[in-house]
Amino acid sequence: MDVSFSAVSEVAGAVPQRRSIRELPDELISQIAAGEVVERPASVVRELVDNALDAGASQIQVKLMAGGVRAIAVEDDGLGIPLEELPLALKRHATSKIRSLDELESVHTMGFRGEALAAISSVAEMAVSSRFEGALHAHRLDARSGELQPAARSRGTSVEVRELFFSTPARRKFLKTDATELAHCVESVRRHALARPDVGFTVWHEGKLVEQWRQANSDTRLKDVLGDAFMAESRPVYAESGPLRIYGRAGLPEAARSRADMQYVYVNGRYVRDKLIAHGIRAAYEDVLHGHRQPCYVLFIEIAPDRVDVNVHPTKIEVRFRDGREVHQKVRYAVQDALALSRSRETAPAGVSDGRAGADVLVAQNAAANVPGVRPSPGNPPAWFGAHAAGEPEAPDYGTRAPAGDFAWRAPIHNSQQAQLGLAEVATLYGGQDFARPQPNPGSAVGALSSAQPRRDGASALPDHAWPLGRAIAQIQGVYVLAENALGLVIVDMHAAHERVVYERLKASLGAADIESQPLLIPVTFAATAQEIATAEAHSATLTRLGLDVAPLSAKVLAVRARPAALAGGDVVDLVRHVLAELSQFDASHAIERAQHEILATMACHGAVRANRQLNLDEMNALLRDMERTERADQCNHGRPTWRQLTMRELDALFLRGR
Repeated sequence: MDVSFSAVSEVAGAVPQRRSIRELPDELISQIAAGEVVERPASVVRELVDNALDAGASQIQVKLMAGGVRAIAVEDDGLGIPLEELPLALKRHATSKIRSLDELESVHTMGFRGEALAAISSVAEMAVSSRFEGALHAHRLDARSGELQPAARSRGTSVEVRELFFSTPARRKFLKTDATELAHCVESVRRHALARPDVGFTVWHEGKLVEQWRQANSDTRLKDVLGDAFMAESRPVYAESGPLRIYGRAGLPEAARSRADMQYVYVNGRYVRDKLIAHGIRAAYEDVLHGHRQPCYVLFIEIAPDRVDVNVHPTKIEVRFRDGREVHQKVRYAVQDALALSRSRETAPAGVSDGRAGADVLVAQNAAANVPGVRPSPGNPPAWFGAHAAGEPEAPDYGTRAPAGDFAWRAPIHNSQQAQLGLAEVATLYGGQDFARPQPNPGSAVGALSSAQPRRDGASALPDHAWPLGRAIAQIQGVYVLAENALGLVIVDMHAAHERVVYERLKASLGAADIESQPLLIPVTFAATAQEIATAEAHSATLTRLGLDVAPLSAKVLAVRARPAALAGGDVVDLVRHVLAELSQFDASHAIERAQHEILATMACHGAVRANRQLNLDEMNALLRDMERTERADQCNHGRPTWRQLTMRELDALFLRGR
């Protein structure tokens, strides 16, 4: 062991011998470039399917052997390659996609670098067979020997890749098992299939059909690829503002998964992994998702090509936006708006209305009319918004053409009655006011229920019609409220539900007001990085709005002299670090809002009605009506569910009725 360490030390300390500068051979250059483009068989599949889509294919067939390590064949029915251009297609930086820098900056094709075929041929045996429109027959070109000979096939192109990484054995050792590589190849095709429902895809492995997605419309393709469960447990997303359009589906919080394996984001039809977009989506879920669960979503972002740079990485999986803040905010609010509606509205049976639907629409239209650049959307929604009404035209497929109608991006709008509940009133409730005697607006449902006199038989004085969350019938051990609706039994977590109601009221009432600050008798100090100190100095006014007084004590220490009054028992150092991290990475307005919401969530948790608190029927019904009007009422501030529905069929199954 000592000898080996000594030998390494001698080599490390040796004087390097000068080597002359020489030009690398073309084959070595291609192999170096292939290291960036071709990571595994799935990379080859992605590049070849990209080329097939750019060629206008309507049917693409992928055949694999040994997970793609031994053989990959991609066949399409696209335009094909003319005979005279076939040898040129295998050269590095030869492409038909772009001609100038202007075309590069406005590229709309999947590929454009002209490196894929050359990179693949440098690390594997490859042959290309193609028949151009009008040609008498196809021609086959062997990439290694350069031999060109006639072949038989219909119009289109076939690319055969064998023995991947045979020329670089060290790279082949890093590949996983055949089953793992096959899974990555299928996932690569699945990503293309989600974006192009107008194209049929077929995947074969060892002569057996693995996956097949036929040509379909957008919502059918979503069901075929992600399953019926995703469609049932997701909400449509749509937002449009200037050159930016966002659409797709966002999964409900209760459908979140332990892994981030159902998260798809596309920019102009290209699958991407972007931290900015991922953060915006996560921010939309931040107070409705429990723990470290991962949401499910499929989002398509259409933006003017000159406002996004796709020439960031050879794999083209990363992009850079000209105005990243705009994209971040629009994505966040689009998903947040889609998740705002409570599932309680969906439990109401068809034909039953509580009289608020028309009022909510009117409030939304009036609020939208007062927001600059925002107006109601009169057009028809895309197909994935739900079932079409009779005679309604079908929506466009993903990324193929513009939707019918004049859509406009609509910012999330808080409930008008929530906004009317002042911060002072909620603060009174937070300070310990008896929940049995709330003081909302006289015209609100809570006010009507609180002022109603119970009947002598103990029944509630509710109006005699079906509410989405039903009519309260009992309370279990001061924790759960039981209610009966048209579908069966509703079970409500009293504290969690009231916590969400108070939290949303606080958010609607706070507005641009500063959070009350409480000076500390003894400042709290902590070791800080240079980035944290610079951020604290640059955003001192922002920190003050949040009730924080943070100043450098030395070159490596920050001191907290005041904190929000509502967080008397909280970890102020953790809060400051979190806020400084947000301020350094994203815009100040987002950091302010997120920090405010964390503080208000703590206030709401302490201000919500506690367990073992006995409520009468009117008070329980008042809570149910508040939940029906409150955004995101299906989860508390920590992402836990606030209510559950047990249908009559489920209750019958518990007691074996009908068997």
